[in-house]
Amino acid sequence: MLNKKSQREDPFQEAKNYCFLLLKFRLRSEDEIRRRLKKKRFNSTVIEKTLAFLRVRGFLDDRQFARSWLESRLKNKFGLRRIKQELLLKGIDKKIIDEQIEEIREGYSEEDLVAGLAQKRLNQLKDLDPQKAKRRLYSYLIRRGFSPERVLDVLNRLI
Repeated sequence: MLNKKSQREDPFQEAKNYCFLLLKFRLRSEDEIRRRLKKKRFNSTVIEKTLAFLRVRGFLDDRQFARSWLESRLKNKFGLRRIKQELLLKGIDKKIIDEQIEEIREGYSEEDLVAGLAQKRLNQLKDLDPQKAKRRLYSYLIRRGFSPERVLDVLNRLI
């Protein structure tokens, strides 16, 4: 009869396999991978060795992850404030986030995006009292991560 230890894979190999499974579905930040490995109770030596392995081979890159996340969320019409908060929660360094946002800003018009979303949503709220519609619209746009100043400017023009 084999003991349990010999039946299990090498912990480093097990950690790599688990990471590849996670990365198969979407890119992940280094912090996300670290937290998932800790949750699976890998020891810190194995975790750091695995992260180094993934980094060296290009499977983990927080800059690439931040860029991809930013582009994806912008396509879904979220504001930069919300995207920045999401990236911070995913463990991306603030400096990396700011760099990526600066690169994106050139072709990004928050005002146009807010106006488009507001107009679309306003059509759904046309049967409501204008003040109530304005409050709901304001809340909706703030939840999507747009700046309060920009939202108010657009709403004052539309309503």
